Amino acid sequence: MLEIVTFPNEILKRKTNPVKAVDAEIKEIINEMKDTMYKNDGIGLAANQVNIPLSIMVIDTTSREDEEEKFKGVLINPTVLTKEGDIKFKEGCLSFPGLQVEVVRAKEITVKAINEYEEEVILHFTGLPAIVFQHEFDHLSGITFLDRLSGIKKRLALEKYQKMLKEKVGA
Repeated sequence: MLEIVTFPNEILKRKTNPVKAVDAEIKEIINEMKDTMYKNDGIGLAANQVNIPLSIMVIDTTSREDEEEKFKGVLINPTVLTKEGDIKFKEGCLSFPGLQVEVVRAKEITVKAINEYEEEVILHFTGLPAIVFQHEFDHLSGITFLDRLSGIKKRLALEKYQKMLKEKVGA
């Protein structure tokens, strides 16, 4: 299992590098990312969240029985083709343990990526998969969910997170 990097680690602010080929090393990284995501009860994980500066994300929303739309897969070098509508959703993040903030995301999104079998895929996401994709895509772009908040909301969320960290250290 890989160690999850937590905010304010600098790698979370850096754009990731494209994957050149899906070789044995990349497949091993993907397997370790999946293992790490599942062991931490996550539904998405970007490579830079485990200190790997590559453009890889793993997503699995199938455990959310209350959600109609589901997706399970690996997306390498993803790009956004289209976005439509807005949706507010209270998000959590493995790199901000315990913190949840309401973020506005596109309601529907079409993306292009390479899967773990090195096939180009075009996918249309709605619901939770759309939200998770955008959250992980932001990570790959060096953007955290706090960066999607307005000034005062961002400051309050940061203060709450810092307070939670102090309480955790003091426990």
